[in-house]
Amino acid sequence: MYIFSKFIMIAETCRGRGRTLAWPLKAGAVPGHEGMQQDVQAEADSGKTRTAEILGVLRDDILAARLVPGEKLRFDELRETYEIGISPLREALMHLASEGLVTTEQRKGYRVAPVSGADLREIAFLRGEFDSLAIRLSIANGDELWEGRILAAFHAMRRRGKIGPDGTVDREWERYHIGFHAELVSECRLPKLLSFRAILDLQAQRYRRIAAFHYLKAPRDDVAEHLALRDAVLARDADLAARLIREHYSRTVEIILAGQAED
Repeated sequence: MYIFSKFIMIAETCRGRGRTLAWPLKAGAVPGHEGMQQDVQAEADSGKTRTAEILGVLRDDILAARLVPGEKLRFDELRETYEIGISPLREALMHLASEGLVTTEQRKGYRVAPVSGADLREIAFLRGEFDSLAIRLSIANGDELWEGRILAAFHAMRRRGKIGPDGTVDREWERYHIGFHAELVSECRLPKLLSFRAILDLQAQRYRRIAAFHYLKAPRDDVAEHLALRDAVLARDADLAARLIREHYSRTVEIILAGQAED
């Protein structure tokens, strides 16, 4: 059975299309010989800008389920919808595939990555393992400045409401929430681990947004959970902090899957 089918149906009904990107049309002037090198560089920079912008827009549409899990991503439709050329679009899709948000099919192109309970559990398990290790190392390596960043990140997150005006996850709170968790592990000094966990963060974020109604309405004291985690890290209690981060991610999975079962 296709898990999250009702969540996806709601997202598909509510989604909007017709996104327009911000860059201007290329001017038609022919450069002089003396400006050719600068023009080539400008063209290269423009291509990078276009790729970065379409990457950000596509990623956000996938995370918000405006492009729903399992949806076929047809180049012609995407080019028309987002008003983008084939090269930056292809580069953006390849990058999204590396983040696990898009899947590739031999000779069939791209699809939005599917969702399932098993996938969500695996993401949460790996996040717990990666973060517990990274927190242990950060506790061993971190100094007073690191502690100060954790306190500042927690304060910013706590001051912001979790639910936005539209009833979904507030985007600013989500940014502060991600930032708080990132600070907890920021002194692990393992850049590859941090890269892997950033990808898992994106994948987990998609599930939270798809299941936003249950994720936001479930009885849960987020502030208390994050406060306990903050205090364990600042007290340099690595064992407690590792246990709390695993429990924190497991609780999110339970809430999301319980909400799906209710539907």
